[in-house]
Amino acid sequence: MLIFLVLLFVWNLSIGSVRISCNEVISILLGTNNGNVNEKIIMNIRLPRILAAIILGGALALSGFLLQTFFQNPIAGPYVLGISSGAKLFVAITLIFFLNRGIYLSSLGMVAAAFAGSLLAMGLVLLFSVRVRSMTILIVCGILIGYICSAVTDFFITFAQDSNIVNLHNWSVGSFSGINMNEVKMMALLVLVSACSAFFLSKPIGAFQLGENYARNMGVNVKFLRITLIIISSLLSACVTAFAGPISFVGIAVPHLVKSALKSAKPLILVPACFLGGAIVTVFCDGIARTVFSPSEVSISSVTAVLLVPVVIYMMLSRK
Repeated sequence: MLIFLVLLFVWNLSIGSVRISCNEVISILLGTNNGNVNEKIIMNIRLPRILAAIILGGALALSGFLLQTFFQNPIAGPYVLGISSGAKLFVAITLIFFLNRGIYLSSLGMVAAAFAGSLLAMGLVLLFSVRVRSMTILIVCGILIGYICSAVTDFFITFAQDSNIVNLHNWSVGSFSGINMNEVKMMALLVLVSACSAFFLSKPIGAFQLGENYARNMGVNVKFLRITLIIISSLLSACVTAFAGPISFVGIAVPHLVKSALKSAKPLILVPACFLGGAIVTVFCDGIARTVFSPSEVSISSVTAVLLVPVVIYMMLSRK
């Protein structure tokens, strides 16, 4: 998976509205070919974008795996449960509020707003879970929460100032364009901390997969584990939404693909594997999104939906 990700990384750097050979890409990355236009295209535009796709794609898949473990449902994910939509709503409101006053919102501020929205949406889903015993109904409730949040977001975007609408619209449908290296450093730090936390919880998560009673008998603090899973998955999905907007179906389909490929459900294996799988799928889909109709660009959510919805449908049919 690492080798495949490296190949995709170089391939994505070389393709686009301006074609650059792989040899030139490698020489630019190594610092032996500086000062020309291609070097600026690689270092200032494509490299931050592809690094963001790797980091945020991995975060999205890992968030999906944690949510599927928490709810013990294979189609749970940040997009389906409305968590991404809640984060999108809070980021949109915060951006419009600050931009209308001529204030630039920092990356940390956007993540904080997205995290608050994610926790609110997750809280609503958990509130429904107390009243609803059927996991199917709970998933439907999450979808409806997502629709409400998206509708309110569209309402706010409609009444935003004309100068802000274009950027808000591009972000609201999912896109990695316009990301710079400072934002990459911020998202890398947040995702690294969250991913490491999830990895070090592999043993308790493995016990939790076998049931709450089993986990308690093994000495796992189930309440603490649940809260930690909520915080980590919400922070991961918040990072994705804050920097790239909502990206659909990566969080549902990738954990299933990784489990099927590795024939394992062990968190010690699946936490890093889901991260790599999410990075691979997202980088590949982003390459398609920006090159198929070049110089025009489609939203990455459109590409992920076309490629990953069949995976989700097959999984639902195979598991009945």
